[in-house]
Amino acid sequence: LFLVLWLMRTVVDFALPQETYAPHSIRIEGHLTLGGLFPVHARGADGTPCGDIKKENGIHRLEAMMYALDQINQDDQLLPNITLGARVLDTCSRDTYALEQSLTFVQALITKDTSDVRCTNGEPPVFVKPEKVVGVIGASASSVSIMVANILRLFQIPQISYASTAPELSDDRRYDFFSRVVPPDSFQAQAMVDIIRALGWSYVSTIASEGSYGEKGVEAFTQLSKEAGGICIAQSLKIPHNPKLEDYDKAIQQLLETQHSRAVVIFHILATSRANQVGHFLWIGSDSWGAKSSPIHQLEDVAVGAVTILPKRSSIKGFDEYFTALTLENNRRNVWFAEFWEENFDCRLLSSSKREDTSRKCTGQERIGIDSKYEQEGKVQFVIDAVYAMAHALHNMQRDLCPDHPGVCLEMESAEGKTLLKYIRNTSFNGSAGTSVMFNKNGDAPGRYDLFQFQMTNSSTPGYKVVGQWVETLQLQLEELQWPDGEPEVPISVCSLPCKTGERKKRVKGMPCCWHCELCDGYQYQYDETSCRLCAYNMRPNPNRTACQPIPIIKLEWHSPWAIIPVFLAMLGIIATIFVMATFIRYNDTPIVRASGRELSYVLLTGIFLCYIITFLMIAKPDVGVCAFRRIFLGLGMCISYAALLTKTNRIYRIFEQGKQTVTAPRFISPTSQIAITSSLICVQLLGVLVWFAVDPPNTIIDYDEQKTINPMLARGVLKCDITDLQIICSLGYSILLMVTCTIYAIKTRDVPEDFNEAKPIGFTMYTTCIVWLAFIPIFFGTAQSAEKLYIQTTTLTISMNLSASVALGMLYMPKVYIIIFHPELNVQKRKRSFKAVVTAATMSSRLSQKPNERPNGEAKTELCENPAADPMSK
Repeated sequence: LFLVLWLMRTVVDFALPQETYAPHSIRIEGHLTLGGLFPVHARGADGTPCGDIKKENGIHRLEAMMYALDQINQDDQLLPNITLGARVLDTCSRDTYALEQSLTFVQALITKDTSDVRCTNGEPPVFVKPEKVVGVIGASASSVSIMVANILRLFQIPQISYASTAPELSDDRRYDFFSRVVPPDSFQAQAMVDIIRALGWSYVSTIASEGSYGEKGVEAFTQLSKEAGGICIAQSLKIPHNPKLEDYDKAIQQLLETQHSRAVVIFHILATSRANQVGHFLWIGSDSWGAKSSPIHQLEDVAVGAVTILPKRSSIKGFDEYFTALTLENNRRNVWFAEFWEENFDCRLLSSSKREDTSRKCTGQERIGIDSKYEQEGKVQFVIDAVYAMAHALHNMQRDLCPDHPGVCLEMESAEGKTLLKYIRNTSFNGSAGTSVMFNKNGDAPGRYDLFQFQMTNSSTPGYKVVGQWVETLQLQLEELQWPDGEPEVPISVCSLPCKTGERKKRVKGMPCCWHCELCDGYQYQYDETSCRLCAYNMRPNPNRTACQPIPIIKLEWHSPWAIIPVFLAMLGIIATIFVMATFIRYNDTPIVRASGRELSYVLLTGIFLCYIITFLMIAKPDVGVCAFRRIFLGLGMCISYAALLTKTNRIYRIFEQGKQTVTAPRFISPTSQIAITSSLICVQLLGVLVWFAVDPPNTIIDYDEQKTINPMLARGVLKCDITDLQIICSLGYSILLMVTCTIYAIKTRDVPEDFNEAKPIGFTMYTTCIVWLAFIPIFFGTAQSAEKLYIQTTTLTISMNLSASVALGMLYMPKVYIIIFHPELNVQKRKRSFKAVVTAATMSSRLSQKPNERPNGEAKTELCENPAADPMSK
């Protein structure tokens, strides 16, 4: 409301002096008058409203309107019998000045009370009624169009711009009488977003000139990039209206703070050569840059590689012919043409000319395009299309409102601006370049852009080259692009480089395009770009960590060094055991075999044989059958061996202990009794195995924890029987108990005289065996957490059993076999003695014998086992 009141007051104050004369304007008579707003002059400095004349953006565009009006007025098919006039004003590239000038357009719509106004002679004054402006062509800058649109909508005057692209002007609620033949920056911003995505850039900065065009353009780009996703804004900078070199240096330094953001979306022309950053930045220029040479004059090295956008346009041949034919004589209607002439030909027309930088006088015979450089300005096509759009709308309105009237009828003359606006929005025709001109509901033209890149040509002269187009969708010719410093590939402009395979993105808070790469470590694989997941317990990540793969299954192989050594020892032991057993069977009735207790000897040899056999079961590939046999024979061989040895040591102990008290033979020392005792001891082991089978049937498992190393590439699943370390010890526990008990009896019988003692070899056997198993237990349990557990424990167990069997075989049977084979003369029956005599002699010998450490080395060592007559079991 405040703005409306201010505008109304300004209009009233301004209207009276403007009635007779509006300076700095062009006035062409016609049945219908169109207003025109053009930046004929640049913005003035030091408080002056206007500066130097603008040859292309000002005069070219203004003359384009004049050319279009001439063409329309000469066309019998368009607006017949109606001549279009014009009132053209200079905006001086300043929004406030343009607002003051545009008040001229609304004079005819203001009713003024002049009843109290009298001339000096007392008569009422005669006012010249100003022409009614039905529509306005312009303005150029978005900030000027916004300012002017605010006043024109109050008086319902339609406006068609040929260059204003600010997205803000698409708001039909605020700028309902505004239309344009150029696409808004929202389309341009969308094209920029599509270009950036096509080039693979995700981290960009933006620079905007202060004002509606730059700020709103960047705002539209930022919004669209967020909606599209994958593009982050590193920095958003603004350049003042009147920038100084320090402003540019400051902007460059700020851009360099984000080194990875090389791409810069720019709604302004920025000089970077001062900062020695030629080739670093990758520019995406808006249509304010377009394909112009003037913005980058003497900055060509900075602009190389820049991709710029420009609404699709064509050079209008008819305008070229029109403009190059203009002279001072035939173009008196343009009040600024003389000033243009001086600027264009660098000469002076009058001594009162404002040009003081030259003394050369203009002859008036100069020709545009011959004596001066000429290139059609880029917005000429759109100026012509804007004038034609207004003409087509007026033509359609005249046809509907004045069907029987050849010219402007009363209905058309009194029609409101809303009526003309409706016809403008419904207008559709082929424009000056052959492309369709139409408007959407917001008054915007469809988005059609050409894409340029500033490149170094073969002649090393830089220039613009068309590299694609954007018509609702992007069509970019990537193979045609060239980059600074001859880079063959598209340069990167990303906050963070893509993570390697097997790495996840850990995003930086508030910056979705920035992340840190973290390796999916351990047994994790890359589930998606932002997360890792743990593989299943029987899986491990593949080498590039993109998926999981089965963990290889291993077992103890026959060719492994861990298996070769125990197998070799077991084979030697088996051969030796078979040899001993065969020798005993061959010499079964000889005195030495009989004296050693044949029955228990064969039982003991069977146990030793089974101790060697278990090696092959422990190394064989696990299955249900192998696992069952492992459970049976794991403790059975040792149980049989130590049950037999325990029975022997117990028998010797009882014989000599009882012999100290009486000559009566102990009970259960006969071979049958000894076999029965041994069998009962073995049955306890077998009963325990049967209970184990019932409680936990044998099965195979794959243990993935045993060799689950830190490095998953070294992880292995171990195929083994479902037997825990504790179960192994429990299975061997009974045998170890027999071994300890046997060792105790061996210690107790250590003082039995050597002449009658088989307990000493048994004692040495048990001492050695205890040492072996005492070494086995810490090795077995100490390697429970080792990655080589399978190999170490299996090898340790089998070698321990092989050594135990070998010690028993070597100490108890090899001396006997040696005598049987190599000294058969000693394998003879000596004189027989009764049990009473044997015990009496042993007792007396014990009493008379010296301490063991005092015995001479040369005493006879004939054992009880060497004399069948002395062995009670031989009876």
